[in-house]
Amino acid sequence: MNRKIRAAALFAASLIGLSAAGTLPAAAITGGTPDGNDHPNVAMILYYDGTGEDARYRCSATLVSSTVLLTAAHCTDGTAGRTLVTFDSVIAEQPPSGLPDAVDPIAGYTEEELEAAGYLSGTAFTHPEYSDFTDLDTWNDLGVVVLDEPIFDIEPAEIAPEGTLDPLKFNKTIFEVVGYGTEVRQPETGPQKPTPQSYPLIRRQTTSPGQKLDPQVFQLQGNPNDNRGGGGTCFGDSGGPVFLGGQIVGVTSYGLTSNCRYIGGYQRVDIDASLDWLKEFGLQPAA
Repeated sequence: MNRKIRAAALFAASLIGLSAAGTLPAAAITGGTPDGNDHPNVAMILYYDGTGEDARYRCSATLVSSTVLLTAAHCTDGTAGRTLVTFDSVIAEQPPSGLPDAVDPIAGYTEEELEAAGYLSGTAFTHPEYSDFTDLDTWNDLGVVVLDEPIFDIEPAEIAPEGTLDPLKFNKTIFEVVGYGTEVRQPETGPQKPTPQSYPLIRRQTTSPGQKLDPQVFQLQGNPNDNRGGGGTCFGDSGGPVFLGGQIVGVTSYGLTSNCRYIGGYQRVDIDASLDWLKEFGLQPAA
């Protein structure tokens, strides 16, 4: 499935400047609060897929070493050129976003043009067994961005050890999710049904209770009216971290509704298929 189809049908990464409207890849934080500086190691990434000037997408990612960001495979698969990286908590309160366009959208960003614009850059890699949302048994929606220059002034997040989720009373566990996705709220004009809004473009956080655990993925309740948590994830949160006890146990992968008010799906990081691949980038889980 190509990225154009996947983004529309599965809600993978969100188009900058547009409200992206199955299993649906993920969507932004519903409910929750602005993150401020609570999670300085969570970044927004921006990239082209080589199909034209409008084919620019955003996702979320987490610094897990001085040179590596952890994200989702659908945020790295088919990337053209370099990936833009920013750790700014607030990108834009209202349009325009101020984010740079690639000189050549077909080729994507170059390291030189991103450096000139004041942004970090990196190269995207995708889990070799990523199933492109076709096989739950080999989901592997995991990717990394290797930075062109190391970062030493931000503390990386820890990756959870293998099997961290297995012994939990899962539906009684509360997780923390972070990302740069679209906020779900009532629009300022028109019908007042809560819908994903493209601005403000900021990092947000919330809490979500566990719903279901499978060998490759897990699901969390994303209803902001659930008194056990604050909401869930939505468009643009794809690739962002799911924290438990301060460690990353998963990344945002998919959603089940177009208004991001129900179930969110997440790729497990605490499994062999994830951890073995991450070792190729020098990454080890916490002891």
